[in-house]
Amino acid sequence: MSHYPTFTSRIVPLLINDIDTDQIIPARFLKVTDKAGLGDNLFADWRYLPNGAPNPEFVLNNPQYKGTQVLLAGNNFGCGSSREHAPWALCGFGFRAVISSSFADIFRNNALKNGLLPIEVSAEIHCSLTELIKQKPDTSITISLDEHTITYSGKSISFAIDEFARYCLLNGVDELGYILRFEDDIKSYELSHNV
Repeated sequence: MSHYPTFTSRIVPLLINDIDTDQIIPARFLKVTDKAGLGDNLFADWRYLPNGAPNPEFVLNNPQYKGTQVLLAGNNFGCGSSREHAPWALCGFGFRAVISSSFADIFRNNALKNGLLPIEVSAEIHCSLTELIKQKPDTSITISLDEHTITYSGKSISFAIDEFARYCLLNGVDELGYILRFEDDIKSYELSHNV
């Protein structure tokens, strides 16, 4: 996992409530244990027509959003079954953060463990951000995990995040990588206790 620096990006709106993990990455793509290529199948049933061509009506196929790293989603994003492939697909597509007024707990945890930042904002902030993007689709947002803030249109808003998850993201380590930092201490403890 790489470090998570402050970054600025435009925002792509996908303002549908209750987007579940099967919509994020359909079950037929879950036969892999590798993250490679999953971004190609993100929202596959919405992104592609039955003949496999890109759906021109789907927002992620709009050229103005190419390279966008922030997804503004509707309420209750990531509900449904637990599948780590969902954040894998979002990251594989290029997203670094998802903003919503609420997330499913399992999705939130899977996202944080895989380098995707789920940012929960109040319904009021979500509504104002939605209106801003409708009026100015090229709006950019700056996300600082270090300060745990989002900044747009001169406003800076704090978001909550688990401190351990924040530490891991900022330092580019997963839970195992965090534990391995204490390998010498663990060995020393084992030797001193004849384990």
